[in-house]
Amino acid sequence: MAASVAAHLPLRAPARVGAAPSRRPSVAAVARFRGRPEGRGGLPTAPRGGRGLAGVRAEAVSDGGGGARKEPMVPPYNVLITGSTKGIGYALARKFLGAGDNVIICSRSAERVESVVAELKREYGEQHVWGTACDVRDGKDVKALVDFARDKLKHIDIWINNAGSNAYTYKPLVETSDEALMEIITTNTLGLMICCREAINMMRNQPRGGHIFNLDGAGSDGRPTPRFAAYGATKRSVVHLTKSLQAELQMNEVNNVMVHNLSPGMVTTDLLMSGATTKQAKFFINILAEPPDVVADYLVPNIREIPSNQSMKPTYIRFLTGLKAYTRIFSRLAFGSRRNKYVTED
Repeated sequence: MAASVAAHLPLRAPARVGAAPSRRPSVAAVARFRGRPEGRGGLPTAPRGGRGLAGVRAEAVSDGGGGARKEPMVPPYNVLITGSTKGIGYALARKFLGAGDNVIICSRSAERVESVVAELKREYGEQHVWGTACDVRDGKDVKALVDFARDKLKHIDIWINNAGSNAYTYKPLVETSDEALMEIITTNTLGLMICCREAINMMRNQPRGGHIFNLDGAGSDGRPTPRFAAYGATKRSVVHLTKSLQAELQMNEVNNVMVHNLSPGMVTTDLLMSGATTKQAKFFINILAEPPDVVADYLVPNIREIPSNQSMKPTYIRFLTGLKAYTRIFSRLAFGSRRNKYVTED
């Protein structure tokens, strides 16, 4: 597990790579100047009764390749998150809603979607969150998800590909069943490709364009992931797919859509904790992992900053940076920090 957990340690320390500062004032700054209230975590909100700055539009210009007019992207944002009825996807949904955005959630379980949507509607209002069942491995399901999003929100500004699976399997590849392999590969690789395809086709024809964020995971930096080799291989492919899509968008002169990477690090989800069965796994989980809400508190403001700055440059947003990881390891070895924080160590 030491090698597998090491896959969560980034090769580079910067939390964000490739984000360019905007020369025009951010939407958050405009909000503060105009006295607009802020949401939880200091994020500017739009009044629930209206659309805030949504009515402000620059003169439409040609997209140059996407086929749609280009309009500035201002909050509240319309956000779609796959695999968002639990774990980090659910935490991200709550944080976006707390900032005043509109959110569409989905997962394979219609019952789970119904339950979570009802819960979130009670907290954030009837007209800000919707949900539908969707199996990202099925192209027809994802097309239906796009139709659902258009029906409810007309357009999507931020699409987060969070759905993923390890089939709750932590064992050598030679002991992994065909069923588990198919579950992992079709969800993490095929499903991601289908979602990216449909999201790009949707966003390139939107006046506001859009941003797609692909979640990485253990193995994405090329380090080995023993006991879940298939999962690590699929997450390695996430980074390659993102880079290839960025190149294709540039090649086809699609200037209003960008694909980014999002790295949550180690999150105390059911998926991670189901692998806390060895001494080394428990050691690193206690040192490096954080609850979903803590990770979302960091990621969401950084995600929202990209459209707020009208940036269309590729970005890699990381929660668990190399500096943070190695500092925690040192603190543990030197001072015993975070011992037994989540699981009891032997």
